[in-house]
Amino acid sequence: MDWFNGIIWHDGKFLGIEWNTWKVVGWAGNMIFLSRFYVQWYATEKKKQVVVPVAFWWLSLIGTLIMFAYATFYKRDSVLIFAYAFAWIPYSRNLVIHHRHQSALRSCPDCGAAAQPNANYCHQCGRALAETAAAKNPPS
Repeated sequence: MDWFNGIIWHDGKFLGIEWNTWKVVGWAGNMIFLSRFYVQWYATEKKKQVVVPVAFWWLSLIGTLIMFAYATFYKRDSVLIFAYAFAWIPYSRNLVIHHRHQSALRSCPDCGAAAQPNANYCHQCGRALAETAAAKNPPS
């Protein structure tokens, strides 16, 4: 069992790493970014089809921002800085698109199921959905 302690506490350092606040920040960013893999995998297995849940985009954005801070303020490594400098753009854009999509959904008055904005009937109960004000009064 002494060999195991040698791996865990190598040269008096946990996992042989010299730890400080920025190392913890860097590892936290990596773990958050890695966790998106498990979120996506779970969602896909649950639905039995490829799914990218909104949590995936939040974890991507948060992990990227933390890693960008780590690269900028601690490592000061141009390769890492560039790797994370623009990665937040598609993650943010996907969150905006998701928010707009969720805001546009209509609710069925009978069963409460969410329906696409252009749906004429509820996919859950089959009830005809009322026309929206925009559909009744198209712009001239």
